[in-house]
Amino acid sequence: MKIYKPRFWDSKKFSVWSYVFFPFSVIFNLINLIKFKYFKREKFSIPIILVGNIYLGGTGKTPLCIEIFQILKLLKLNPAFIKKHYRKYADETNLLENIGKVFSNKQRLKAIKSLIDNNFQVAILDDGFQDPSIKSDISIICFSEKQWIGNGFVIPSGPLREKLNALKRCNYVFINGNQNLEFEKIINKFNPEIKIFYTQYKLTNINDIINRKVLAFAGIGNPENFFDLLKDNNIEIIETLKFPDHYDFEKIDIINLNKRAKELNACLVTTEKDYFRLNNEDKKNIKYLKLELLIDKKDEFINELKKIT
Repeated sequence: MKIYKPRFWDSKKFSVWSYVFFPFSVIFNLINLIKFKYFKREKFSIPIILVGNIYLGGTGKTPLCIEIFQILKLLKLNPAFIKKHYRKYADETNLLENIGKVFSNKQRLKAIKSLIDNNFQVAILDDGFQDPSIKSDISIICFSEKQWIGNGFVIPSGPLREKLNALKRCNYVFINGNQNLEFEKIINKFNPEIKIFYTQYKLTNINDIINRKVLAFAGIGNPENFFDLLKDNNIEIIETLKFPDHYDFEKIDIINLNKRAKELNACLVTTEKDYFRLNNEDKKNIKYLKLELLIDKKDEFINELKKIT
């Protein structure tokens, strides 16, 4: 079954649906309030770096986790990733496993303890800001400049996993996109001590598709961001196809994609996450774009990491 993100979540216009679902959002907020008030957070013997979000999906958590991993390796440390086990999110785990060791468990606490038992020095949590059981040494929230906070409502009235006052639990905010002083004012209103960094994506294998017509498809949180990235790099997109986030591509999907690409005389291009969800047979004739995350004021952020390691 295909389930897409509701359009009204990112709409700046009035939507009756946001108010229809609002009572459920109140319950969702209440649950968040209770769990962070009464759950005891566990402190660990090694640094815990948590990379999470408030806006649901498509904020660049995984690329930032990978960049932090690379930085820690340059600092001569031995980090590993923590990923809560969800079969649906195996694509993100597979992507991280190409970079370093991943410890996955239905309970993040158990995964962290396993990481420590295996003598790793730093744990990087890809997601988990809403997990009340873990006390992190660094807590990072990711946003995308393009979606920001959507319509500003909490699930299911909007795309937020919790209200923005959750920023009080956060040390750093990373915004993928251009500097936006209005966003910074809102962030600092909830937590004036937060340090804000900006990031941009760089395509590292763009030569694979340069000067070629492209049929681009994606099953990620915000596929429009992927398509815009291609356009910003002067890739000629003939057609785009959207799939739900973490979509499990079936054989018929691949057949139809290849058929459509042949009709358009175009090459199939997707995201790295989507590519890792495909089996080896389905990957034929499909290219993916590899991203490098560029951090503005990177040296300043490295110094922040040094403080806890």
